[in-house]
Amino acid sequence: MDLQWFVKWFNSPYYHILYKNRSLTEAEDFIKKITTFLEFPKNTKILDLACGKGRHSITLNKLGFDVLGIDLAEASIEYAKQFENDTLKFEVHDMRDVYHKNEFDAVFNLFTSFGYFEKYEDNFKVFEAVKEQLKSTGIFVFDYLNAEKVVSQMIPYEEKEIDGILFKITKSVENGFIKKEIDFEDKGETFHFEEYVRLIYYKDFKEIYEKEVFRLKEVFGNYMLGEFNEEESDRLILILEK
Repeated sequence: MDLQWFVKWFNSPYYHILYKNRSLTEAEDFIKKITTFLEFPKNTKILDLACGKGRHSITLNKLGFDVLGIDLAEASIEYAKQFENDTLKFEVHDMRDVYHKNEFDAVFNLFTSFGYFEKYEDNFKVFEAVKEQLKSTGIFVFDYLNAEKVVSQMIPYEEKEIDGILFKITKSVENGFIKKEIDFEDKGETFHFEEYVRLIYYKDFKEIYEKEVFRLKEVFGNYMLGEFNEEESDRLILILEK
């Protein structure tokens, strides 16, 4: 595995082309539902961890929250900065490292923006950094794929044509990761990228968050805040309290 595959791929314009059709409406609806469920008051200070181009940060900010979005991909942050205002900021930062201690009322890590690291202990580092950045009664909203269902229903090969580019996508399980190989041609040039997302199951996350002394407030299985079922749910959404 290329240890820095995510830096290369997330900074590539093709990453954003491939995933540009992700549902903004679904994301916005989920954020409205979860912030209502948590009864966040206006001006709640939120850290959006691995924010990408900032779509979730922008939604949170429009709902009246004070938001900082951080991401390792410089190209994404450069794009997101055009949306900054007095209560919405973006910075290049590694989510394994503490940005500011005891500063945030809530930390969000959404839409499987986790599990990229080769070293398993780096997952603990993220949770530890989150804990240090939260205020004493802070909330961590963590949204991940449901590993059990993803493996059982994996499609080994598919093709997607977007903006005139034919993306050929191969998926497999390799050394505890979902490996996605992405091959395509554009402007006479051939490209190959890889994605790795670690297969972390519900029981594994329990070990991680309990070690970092979080308390589980709630677990959901989809963006409608439905009940979590390991065999059937699309998502694993953990609501953790410091």
